[in-house]
Amino acid sequence: MHTLNIDPWYLNKAKQSREGRLNAHEALDAKKTALVVVDMQNYFVAEGMPSYVPEAKTIVPNINRLARAMRAHGGLVVWIQTEARIALPEDWSNRKESLSKAGWARRQKLLARNGEGFPIYPACEVLPGDKVATKYRYSAFIPHPSELDSLLRAQGIDTLLITGTTTSTCCESTARDAANWDYRTIMVSDGNADHTDAEHNHTLGKFLQTFGDVQSTDELIGKLEGGETTAGKASRANGLAA
Repeated sequence: MHTLNIDPWYLNKAKQSREGRLNAHEALDAKKTALVVVDMQNYFVAEGMPSYVPEAKTIVPNINRLARAMRAHGGLVVWIQTEARIALPEDWSNRKESLSKAGWARRQKLLARNGEGFPIYPACEVLPGDKVATKYRYSAFIPHPSELDSLLRAQGIDTLLITGTTTSTCCESTARDAANWDYRTIMVSDGNADHTDAEHNHTLGKFLQTFGDVQSTDELIGKLEGGETTAGKASRANGLAA
């Protein structure tokens, strides 16, 4: 799992904008909250895949813990899957242009609905009552209104907990768009994974300062349960969710 080490500059700027508070959102209403799990698919989590993120496996236990807590308290769990739409050969043409022909063909094959990379990684606990939404860009909110946004609005959701991979790409893109569409948005510090600690920490710092909030799995479960865990209290005392 990533070592959390957000630049103190971001922490201080967040506190300055919140009259000394680090976190933007100090309470959760579970029934208005959704855990959004981004791209925890074989294509990104399974070893040997072209976009394999080694740290992604390490966050699976925290995602599963949060999912259990969400369900237990009446919240929603939404799994996001990226699909390459092979029936639309010119779909995302600028991205296609930036990749090699072989790389694009491999992506199209593996992320097709029947591709080996499309299924959610088996260790992720997906239950029948959970929701699944498909995305076709980095952000699950593009094009808007997206499948995800329509689903969330229909359920009366106003708060999102963002987990998945990668922190600095699809998770950040989804989280930023969520904040811009008026969702209270929290990126989970130990529920996101990237290729390096530097990418992970920079993304969380910038998001905390400008777009929304960053909290840990323990802190969020504590809020869902109406309190705060010992680990959450300790991390808060140190200035950030660990």
